[in-house]
Amino acid sequence: MKTKSRIVRFKLCLVLLAISGMAISKPEIVTGADMDLVGMLTGQLGVTQDQASGGAGSIFNLAKEKLSASEFSTVSDGLSGIDGLIASAPKVEGLKSKFGGMSSMLGGGEKSLGGLASLAGGFSSLGLAPDMVGKFVPVVLEYAQGAGGDKVAGLLSGVLK
Repeated sequence: MKTKSRIVRFKLCLVLLAISGMAISKPEIVTGADMDLVGMLTGQLGVTQDQASGGAGSIFNLAKEKLSASEFSTVSDGLSGIDGLIASAPKVEGLKSKFGGMSSMLGGGEKSLGGLASLAGGFSSLGLAPDMVGKFVPVVLEYAQGAGGDKVAGLLSGVLK
């Protein structure tokens, strides 16, 4: 009876280990150079890794939307691996139309609102206050300057100011 009980406990332990392994073995999207930026954001702003990668991804996604294909190619070539950050950005539906409408009420089009305001919803879904957008931008630009040089930082700066 003791042997049977041990076998049952052993199998139960194996099942629990397998289940816990599944729960924590999440595929890592952000790797390599991207982790340098995530590390800068977590260290300087006190955010979690998920918030850092999602927020940075939102910023790079905005750059992808606002820059021409060749300009964004310059950015992505200079900052290898930002595709992983973009993939980690929260998907927020309908923000463009909401902010575009608000901007129209203020007498301008979507462009006059500026791209940074459109990031507020994504940051909110990450559990970050809208003012964190302004705190992320200088860190992202600092990273872009160091990793990609003047041209990459200049392209991003144009989108983020």
